Amino acid sequence: MRIFIFLILFTTYQLFAIINIDATQLEESPWPKGETLLTYFEKKGIPQHLYYDLSETDKELCAEIAAETKFQQLVDSSGRLKHALIPISEEMQIHLSQTSDNEYKLDFVSIETMSIEQTIVIPISSSPYQDILSNTGNKALANEFIRAFNKSVSFNRLQVGDIVAIKYKHKVRMGRFFGTPEVDVAMIKSKAKANYVFKNDIDGRYYDEKARSLNTFFMRTPLQYKRISSPFDLKRFHPVLKIYRPHLGVDYAAPTGRQINAAADGKITFVGTKGGYGKTIEIQHKNGYKTLYAHLNGYAKNVKSGKNIKQGDLIAYVGSTGLSSGPHLHFGVYLHGRAVDPLKVINSSRQELPAKEKQIFLKKANILKQEIENATKLESKPYKIEAFEHSSNLNT
Repeated sequence: MRIFIFLILFTTYQLFAIINIDATQLEESPWPKGETLLTYFEKKGIPQHLYYDLSETDKELCAEIAAETKFQQLVDSSGRLKHALIPISEEMQIHLSQTSDNEYKLDFVSIETMSIEQTIVIPISSSPYQDILSNTGNKALANEFIRAFNKSVSFNRLQVGDIVAIKYKHKVRMGRFFGTPEVDVAMIKSKAKANYVFKNDIDGRYYDEKARSLNTFFMRTPLQYKRISSPFDLKRFHPVLKIYRPHLGVDYAAPTGRQINAAADGKITFVGTKGGYGKTIEIQHKNGYKTLYAHLNGYAKNVKSGKNIKQGDLIAYVGSTGLSSGPHLHFGVYLHGRAVDPLKVINSSRQELPAKEKQIFLKKANILKQEIENATKLESKPYKIEAFEHSSNLNT
């Protein structure tokens, strides 16, 4: 029996390779908790110099591999790795490949996706979450809808026949919804009363139709710093390497030993060394936010994984551990696993928008509101991707 493996390699050049090899398996699995790129290399028999030969920038990016991230690998009948695609963000992934002389090479390549954009209207038959999931197969969209309203509407009071409507964009990769959907506007209509929430393009937060914030989660700058030595940038150009590499956080230059405080209430989920980030702390917060504090000189007393922490609590001290050219704090903020600009999250700690920004917001909100009202008068068929179990052996 011949085995046909369709390995889709999303590289910068969008290479689609069809590989026809006997006894070859395409596997997809979640990245194990506690796994690092080096421990993965060890399991797969890949020389570790492949990692150590990387630039400091690239080694730091390797520390961005998150537990439970779905990654793909192609292995032969003996279990030897042929290719692997390991996402480090929604925009970029590590591509490991075996060369013709049985060596390995490592590249950072773009994640190519298609994008859908649509407005959907769904009648309530069970609950907003379940009805969105049933009609779209999109768990991330159902979660984002609930998060957008942030308890501003009582879902328990909704009745059969009420409606929800959403205008959103979402990436699709390898036949699946990928990453976090971008909800422009969401609406719940019950007993002829419509409740709207709109996303503000400038800070990425949700507001009602009077431009009042629906967010109760606020974040503070975690330390006193001299300057921002490197801002958040999804497409930063590296002046030495002459390549594009993202910087998934903000670097605050500060002297060694400067106190670092928790940016918000949460639970510490990681304390330890994390690849190029050196000594690192990760804190999980409510509403899907996570913060990362890297290149630390040391940890505050009694800081440990599993401990609840309050905003402003001392957690660590500035250092230059890992791959660092000088003392600074690398501060990362993630929303549902996606790196976001920390400065936007910090600067959006407000209940109302400034006058000029409010004017822009209200103008767009009125347009979106009219689009939703028009959509409720029409039949709209949601875009649905059927869930499937990905087989590790694609025999035909």
